[in-house]
Amino acid sequence: MHRLIALTAYFAITFTSLTSAHEGPDPISHWYVQSKYVTDNTLKSRLGPNGQLSFTPRFVTDSGGDALIFEGRNAGCILAKDLKTASPFLPKREITISAWFSIDTRQKWGGILGFIQDNGEREKGWVLGYDQTTFYYALATTGADDGDGKMTYFKAKTEYQLGKLYHLTAVFDGKTTELYINGIKEVSSGQQHGDIDYPKSAIYSMGLYLDSDERYPHHGRIREIKVYDNAAKAEWVAQEFAHHRMLAQEDANPQEPNFELLVAPYLQFATQTTMTVMWDTSATSTSVVHYGETSQCLNSVEVNPSRIHEVVLKDLKPNTQYFYRVESKTPGGKHYESEVATFRTAVDTDTPYAFAVISDTQGNPAVSGQIAQLAWQQRPSFVLHAGDLVSTGSDHNHWLEHFFPGMRPLINHVPFYPVLGNHEQNAEHYYNYVSLPDPEYYYTFTYGNCQFFMIDTNQKVEPGSEQYKWLEQSLAASNAKWKFVCHHHPPYSSDENDYGNLWKTNKGTQGDLRARQLVPLYEQHGVDIVWNGHIHSYERTWRIRKGKAVEADAPFYMITGGGGGGLETPAPSRPFFQNNVRRGHHYVMVHINGGTLELKSYTLNDRLFDQLQIKK
Repeated sequence: MHRLIALTAYFAITFTSLTSAHEGPDPISHWYVQSKYVTDNTLKSRLGPNGQLSFTPRFVTDSGGDALIFEGRNAGCILAKDLKTASPFLPKREITISAWFSIDTRQKWGGILGFIQDNGEREKGWVLGYDQTTFYYALATTGADDGDGKMTYFKAKTEYQLGKLYHLTAVFDGKTTELYINGIKEVSSGQQHGDIDYPKSAIYSMGLYLDSDERYPHHGRIREIKVYDNAAKAEWVAQEFAHHRMLAQEDANPQEPNFELLVAPYLQFATQTTMTVMWDTSATSTSVVHYGETSQCLNSVEVNPSRIHEVVLKDLKPNTQYFYRVESKTPGGKHYESEVATFRTAVDTDTPYAFAVISDTQGNPAVSGQIAQLAWQQRPSFVLHAGDLVSTGSDHNHWLEHFFPGMRPLINHVPFYPVLGNHEQNAEHYYNYVSLPDPEYYYTFTYGNCQFFMIDTNQKVEPGSEQYKWLEQSLAASNAKWKFVCHHHPPYSSDENDYGNLWKTNKGTQGDLRARQLVPLYEQHGVDIVWNGHIHSYERTWRIRKGKAVEADAPFYMITGGGGGGLETPAPSRPFFQNNVRRGHHYVMVHINGGTLELKSYTLNDRLFDQLQIKK
């Protein structure tokens, strides 16, 4: 999506002398981001639109007054919510952006001012910002050299120092893009030319890198920003910097990030002798887990400071209840300590156990929270999640505000084992928040006398593919008494319209054909049950072998997509494979004792509506 281009500056523009005391044209927008211009979370502009702050303002003094410190996961300032409102303040061809700001936390995509969409083939607009080491100006125009309609990220050479104020100026004259750091030109390129290409839908924002599926708040000061609808010359940029040169000469004054708990402690990947504890804080802090066989938690493990904390507890006893609590401290002394919670290590092959199956929790923490509470009351050993944990995987807030709150108190006490759904978008947040065997998008784990094979059906699964070959080898090598598979897309489904609109025609695939390519492996290697999601309803098939319902020696297929997503409806007639189908939110409990498996499915009000027993 993003292309960072390091460019060698060249000085091809003729400097023009300032011919009068008036130093240049007036800006079309001008913001002093200082205390006297902020009232009741509104940033009052000198010119252009006022801004609405989404966080509680705090100001940091400097030699010329003060500046607003952007901090916290909700930091940002909205200037206009759509193109129509923003259009009078967006230059059409020539543009100059002049900004004084500091950076207190490095990040991959930092935004100071922008109006963009940067998604695949919809890369439009512009943004002034920074990455982990330096500054950039990103721009899309109607006449890009490669003609691909994408933005170009013009990257400066100067590496910024945390906490230090810089003057950054971006200039585009319809033919050439330039980027200046503290009055000195570092970038000049003709790669973009023509009119600025704006997205039809975007938000004009300050202190944010923001588009439809990404939101990265700035952490640092913003002091002043000006936007012009013409292209400044190098001499003007130098003089603009010189007005406040003393700000760039001040010592660095990095502000400690706002410290808050983003994700409370949760559990991952249990074995008989290990448990992984994870949590997320808004700033880098120590990663300590206190644990033990009593609530005093007399033992502890500490790993390197982090923001997403991942601590593996080792040398535990099998099938044993432990107590744990976590602790994090910042260098500045801010502190978080959790309440004490419990977990149990994995059982041996002779001990009965139980687990919950949930899928498609998506953006509905009210429902998923009720399901998590009901499942927790049955004390499962772990949770299997068949994908679509969130509605938009690239939206960090969906993880922070939907998934993790909606899975408590269940995941405080038992680990969850997920697969990727289509709504995860293969986003980085998924991989940040799970701790699974490499490559994480497919993996296997054992618990008691069962083995699970976890697959990503958003990717290639046809014969000869990496996942197919791995699954074939892993199933063949397994000697587990029970073999289960979990992937998001169902090989068999009687849904009304996902696989052909069965209210308008009697033709349909009755399931995902890509996922169905795996079915021969399940039949060949004795898989007992295949769990899926994607369809927001409940369905359990008969045993199926070679496209026919049979009575023995073949897998069952189950859709458990009722974890929170909008409900879907079955087709008007019953297909051959269907045993039980139900429209409604639900969860499933699976109980295993040696060669006996009992499966029970429950409604949102905890009413049993389906059950199955298998004996080996």
